Amino acid sequence: MLSLRRSIHLFLINPDLFNESFVYPRGGSDDHKLITESLKSLLEPEYEIAGTVTDGQALVQETARLQPDVIVVDISMPKLNGIDAVRNIKKNGNRAKIIFLTMHPEVTYASRALEAGGLGFVLKHSAPSELLIAIKKVLNNKKYITPRVAAELDNSAYTRRDPIRKLTSRQREVLQLFGEGRSTKQIGDILFISPRTVEFHKYNIMEELGIHNNAELIHHAIKMGIVTI
Repeated sequence: MLSLRRSIHLFLINPDLFNESFVYPRGGSDDHKLITESLKSLLEPEYEIAGTVTDGQALVQETARLQPDVIVVDISMPKLNGIDAVRNIKKNGNRAKIIFLTMHPEVTYASRALEAGGLGFVLKHSAPSELLIAIKKVLNNKKYITPRVAAELDNSAYTRRDPIRKLTSRQREVLQLFGEGRSTKQIGDILFISPRTVEFHKYNIMEELGIHNNAELIHHAIKMGIVTI
């Protein structure tokens, strides 16, 4: 009897994804390698690791190329955050099952992640005990949410007040890049748009959110969870 090994597209950027069961020295890119290897050792007995990437834009591109069955993705990542990356992946018609593996326990993040197309939401400290369970669930088209977060999701009234709903996907991208401290020209280069178009989006963001300067723009990007510090 043959056993089908499902392919996992593993994205990892945050060096603090695991609890004390996964302790690493601080070492920049070395942290990323060590964490990725530890996740691989957890998953490879049952799944094929299709690939890893280091930012949200690359995740969208590589998902289209590799066509994995499951994507394990962080929320906090450069250039394009995990939630908007997943929105783009789903908009492109990809049917991969998405699990968010994150350090953010706030219900706002969970709601946005599920709304974007995620089926799983696992907190960093729960990864060693819950990630394999979550993968099995999502492969059967069932949701898996870390119990601590699932209990809070029962009250979803806050989603109607979520200010991020006021922004378009392009505006969220521009806001994230400003929040990361990038210049107008750098944002234009990353998004393949002109600096004038960047400024147009910036103006509309500020009008929509009622903010008046760059400092407030960055503050809102952090407050809304589009970037983290």
